[in-house]
Amino acid sequence: MSKIPPNRNDYGYFCSISTRWIDNDVYGHVNNAVYYTYFDTVCNTYLIEHCGLDIKTSSVVGFVVASSCEYVSPIVFPDTINAAMRVNRIGNSSVEYGVALFKGTNTTASAHGTFTHVFVHRELGHTVRIPDDMRQQLSSIISK
Repeated sequence: MSKIPPNRNDYGYFCSISTRWIDNDVYGHVNNAVYYTYFDTVCNTYLIEHCGLDIKTSSVVGFVVASSCEYVSPIVFPDTINAAMRVNRIGNSSVEYGVALFKGTNTTASAHGTFTHVFVHRELGHTVRIPDDMRQQLSSIISK
């Protein structure tokens, strides 16, 4: 586990997510598995808003092949999360995102990790090169 959690300045894109009642577990905080749905949401929101991904018709789509999460402090319902992402690495057909979740206006992440997409042709199912326009937008948030 990292000694110092990342802060907001470490990320280039943010989206707001509201926790839901169903996200809490019996211990009174968001269940660990739900954090991955938040990671998925921030990454796909970026792809839709900035990279032209149409989840119904795009011929190239990202499949999750790896993910990780370090939990720092609990998130609960009702909380508003500022989900953050950056690009850690971009290859020919894959991209590893750095992701983090910030409670409200907190400057230190409550959780952080990685989320990796491999891009595939939707109908044929084989790996493809990341389209140039998508690559350009992803490159704009590469971590420094």
